Amino acid sequence: MFEDLLTEFDSRAAPGLSVMVIRNGRKLFARGYGLANLEDGIPCGLKTNFRLASLTKQFTAMAILILAQRRNLSLTEHLPDFFPELPRWGRNITVRHLLTHTSGVVDYEAVLPKGLTLPVLDQDVLRLLLRQDKTYFRPGAKYRYSNSGYALLALIVERRSGNTFARFLKDSIFAPLGMNGTLAYEEGVSTVPNRAFGYTRRAGGFALTDQGPTSSVLGDGGIYSSVSDLYQWDQSLYTEQLVCRRLREEACTPVKRTEFPGSGYGYGWFIGKYLGLKEIWHYGETVGFTTWIARFPERKLTVILLSNRAGAELAPLPHLIAERVLLG
Repeated sequence: MFEDLLTEFDSRAAPGLSVMVIRNGRKLFARGYGLANLEDGIPCGLKTNFRLASLTKQFTAMAILILAQRRNLSLTEHLPDFFPELPRWGRNITVRHLLTHTSGVVDYEAVLPKGLTLPVLDQDVLRLLLRQDKTYFRPGAKYRYSNSGYALLALIVERRSGNTFARFLKDSIFAPLGMNGTLAYEEGVSTVPNRAFGYTRRAGGFALTDQGPTSSVLGDGGIYSSVSDLYQWDQSLYTEQLVCRRLREEACTPVKRTEFPGSGYGYGWFIGKYLGLKEIWHYGETVGFTTWIARFPERKLTVILLSNRAGAELAPLPHLIAERVLLG
């Protein structure tokens, strides 16, 4: 059905891809290509867990919405309500600004110490931000994609839930949805089952590039999951199993235009249109991994693509697949 679009990944000697196409709750197409682990020759499958990179942000946003529904926080609260130690620049930034990338908070990657080799944690992001004396712009004035904002959101989850971010995700999202292989990975604390390792194309083949200095920051990109588990996640978004309809719709309402023509940003999602339909989507890129999810809820169509190749050319695929399903 879609095999001709995915031949690049169909190799028994290269890192690969897991794909799932969902239509009306049915798994229309699901397959693994290539290898999850080159060293041991383990193939990619439907339960292979990939580092989601920025697809994590939709889960971080959902954690915040769950706490809002429980009245443990408000989206209009300001950063000093959670981090009283922050400098004055944080006083007008709200939770909603963080969710929508309109906070203006400095990117932590831009202020990391040179030559850093030790892993950075979400708490380290806060420490780096404490040293800053300004933001990029007045909160709410502009959109600027911010990994720093989502690291702060993970810390807000911890401070208001009284639990670790990883545990809150497991107890409040993953376990209730039956996403039994999904987790926010903490090196030395947790183990990723059926793990895909990340690779980058080099001269003569692929090199293992599974982790970098920022790979341990959880709120912006630290979740591992499979297409099988993401099926459960996708289906839950049509229901009130996690949060009420009002909050789900709010999360998928664009606030500011983004760098992608025709797309705005909600809470952990880009929102645009394709084929005249609302498209709710996100991509992820990190050392060794490229990921994509595109949802067309008006037609109950979702395309999920998870690759353990850095720089994999996934961007055209969701639309090409959607065209075949909807126009074929």
